[in-house]
Amino acid sequence: MSQMPIPRILLVGAGAIGRLYADKIRKCKFCTLSGIIDPTLQGREWAETLNIPWFATLEDALIYGQPDAAIVATPNHTHRDLALKLIDTGVVTLVEKPIASSLKDAEDIVRASEESGVSVLVGHHRRHNPIIRAAKNVIEEDTLGRLTSVTIMALFNKPDEYFSIPWRREVGGGSILINLIHEIDLVRYLYGEIRTVQAIASNARRGFEVEDTASVLMRLENNVLVTVSLSDCVSAPWSWDLQSGEISSYPTPPASVTTTMVAGSNGSLSLPSLDIWSYQGKRDWYEPLTRSSTGYFKESPYIAQLRNLCDVAQGRALPVVPAKEGFLTLRATLAVAESAKRNTIIDLSNTTYD
Repeated sequence: MSQMPIPRILLVGAGAIGRLYADKIRKCKFCTLSGIIDPTLQGREWAETLNIPWFATLEDALIYGQPDAAIVATPNHTHRDLALKLIDTGVVTLVEKPIASSLKDAEDIVRASEESGVSVLVGHHRRHNPIIRAAKNVIEEDTLGRLTSVTIMALFNKPDEYFSIPWRREVGGGSILINLIHEIDLVRYLYGEIRTVQAIASNARRGFEVEDTASVLMRLENNVLVTVSLSDCVSAPWSWDLQSGEISSYPTPPASVTTTMVAGSNGSLSLPSLDIWSYQGKRDWYEPLTRSSTGYFKESPYIAQLRNLCDVAQGRALPVVPAKEGFLTLRATLAVAESAKRNTIIDLSNTTYD
């Protein structure tokens, strides 16, 4: 049997996340970077240093040749138009999270993908992490019994220079849509669909238009209650990015701490350590708890995500995070922002936000 050719991936966007994707692609043996699209001089110079073909626009790149797959890593408001053009050309595309800047734009992408049969993947990379896959197995095997509550801490510090880019100081550029969306996607993936959200937010620390801190309460369809403490202006170790080791540029934490606590009737799970806490006999607060751990293999979730993109492009797999999943996660995230704005409980079953 002849071996299939290595998929050629077109990268749209030369910002921080685009450069991360480029670095991962160049380290892979199962795909290659065929071109970089970015209208800026910095983008062109970067492409030249990599000896990769550079294009100012998607139209220019497609004239040069059709790739096997594409990655859209551009500002959120550009996702819809770029995704639709790639779908129309028949190119399987990974759109970085969030799938779009509004539910209407996200719906357009989902509809175009489903009607054309051209797959769109969404860059919720944490679903590809072996830790998360192991956690999902623990939950689905009923090791924890009936889930009751989940507590998540997402506490970290963005440096002052991060906010030198204007959109990061404006509504839509804060920790809810940029960071909390990761936690919400994992809530949906691991614990159940979200029914209602209630949130409060504050910008008191920096005074920008955008929030820097939020507290969120979610009720899931299965009545599990989820609480999230979120802040991007604190000195703290309780963040997934720091503790999971997903991103090599983050320092090794001085100590391993829990960022997520999943509580069930028969046991509880700590993440990212994958420690399981349970009683060996009678379930009683006077009885001792025991701790066990489940094993997993280490792999970059970005590499695993790229492998899924290539497999989808070659017809060997379905998307781990299809466009509809990106839409549902965006819907819940926008509901959190709206709840904080209106100071009310939002029911996701009858909400639309543009």
